[in-house]
Amino acid sequence: MIESRCGILCGECSYKEQMQCKGCTNIKRPFWGEMCLVKDCCENKNLEHCGVCSNFPCELLNQFAYDEAQGDNGKRIEQCRKWCLV
Repeated sequence: MIESRCGILCGECSYKEQMQCKGCTNIKRPFWGEMCLVKDCCENKNLEHCGVCSNFPCELLNQFAYDEAQGDNGKRIEQCRKWCLV
């Protein structure tokens, strides 16, 4: 089941319960601000998630995945690849 646009597994996110987040595939705006660039990019291209994009993994997704403060060392990129295999 696809939980996010960028490959984050919402079930593993510590903010899901705390912020009552339903995951970016089920909300209009993220709880942390007005928009998410990755979410907006996918939705503007009518894509289920980043892994199905012809430009995957793009610079924007790499920036998110490898960000020092919020990144996950590419785990979300690998998750998108797994979703493509299902």
